Amino acid sequence: MNANDPTSPPANDETAPGNGSAASGNGTPASASAQAPATADLETRHAELSDAYLRAKAEAENVRRRAEEEVGKARKFAVESFAESLLPVRDSLEAAIAIPAASPEQLLEGVHATLRQLTTALERNKVVEVNPPAGAKFDPHQHQAISVVPAAQDPNTVVAVLQKGYTIADRVLRPALVTVSASTA
Repeated sequence: MNANDPTSPPANDETAPGNGSAASGNGTPASASAQAPATADLETRHAELSDAYLRAKAEAENVRRRAEEEVGKARKFAVESFAESLLPVRDSLEAAIAIPAASPEQLLEGVHATLRQLTTALERNKVVEVNPPAGAKFDPHQHQAISVVPAAQDPNTVVAVLQKGYTIADRVLRPALVTVSASTA
């Protein structure tokens, strides 16, 4: 047997129950009285860690709740700036309707001014027009081909724009509707 092996029985019976050398005067083993302060320390440490855990858990829940509230507010008021930019456009349209005897020239001038206001509002809110020139390479990410037509230009290029497209912050709101030149086979 190995004296350092914890699984082997002790070489002598000094620590065996009933041997007076290992017991305290009240019949409790000496190791039990030494374990009482260690147990109390562990219970104190456990209480501290439990308290810290509960506080951290409550803080995490508060952070999550505040983040949800912020996201909700951001969604609710995300279009506020955009709507504010469009109000002058609405005012101009209402002013145009309020003039009963406007000449066609006056109406056209008012429509152009209103279009400039709308364009400014869209640009301020990062809405960009997609209007490819004839001969531009067809981009399926920004263009939607309505038809393919024979044309005297390179294949897979824009022949005509039927409806402008728009992007907002590099994301397509509406693709430009285009006709595309046919490939020559």
